[in-house]
Amino acid sequence: MLPGAVAVPLPEGELYLLPRFVADSEAAYLLDALSTELAWTRHRVRLFGREHLTPRLCAWYGDPGARYAYSGQALEPLPWPPALAGLRARLHTALGLAFNSVLCNLYRDGADSMGWHSDDEASLGPRPVIASLSLGATRRFALRHRARRYRSVTLALGNGDLLLMTGDTQTHWQHAVPSTRRPTAPRINLTFRAVGGAATLRK
Repeated sequence: MLPGAVAVPLPEGELYLLPRFVADSEAAYLLDALSTELAWTRHRVRLFGREHLTPRLCAWYGDPGARYAYSGQALEPLPWPPALAGLRARLHTALGLAFNSVLCNLYRDGADSMGWHSDDEASLGPRPVIASLSLGATRRFALRHRARRYRSVTLALGNGDLLLMTGDTQTHWQHAVPSTRRPTAPRINLTFRAVGGAATLRK
């Protein structure tokens, strides 16, 4: 068991939640800083043969050569800014995880969302470890089994929460951040990953 982690029951997958991995005050500071400092843009993704702009803002950072391809686009990493580099070092120290890249998503309000998908790109390896850090407003994080969609799990991820997805999670499960009509403050989600499958999970 990871220090401070809660194992979330997930058949054919491994999911761990570390509530308040980052304290509220620091998380609030990071939200403000990253909202203005990162090179936010709307990526173009290809779905069912058509291109769409992502319903959120995105940015890709990483080591040189950590090129990431998904949904018909290829992302070249920008150099690590100090705030993201510090979080990567903290994950390595606390959890024994070595990441070389991070996908940043900014949900400006409840209308911004993430559609159903799995992080199962070949560049991430067969059983990727993904560390997902939430900053700002609490949003619903939904999972559904790829073959038996009646199997589902929903989590409310809050300010400073860290979610670890590992094992066969990406093989058997999809996840999404649904939109909501409720008034919702901004949220940033940082998904640290290892292009080339370099990350390992210390249990």
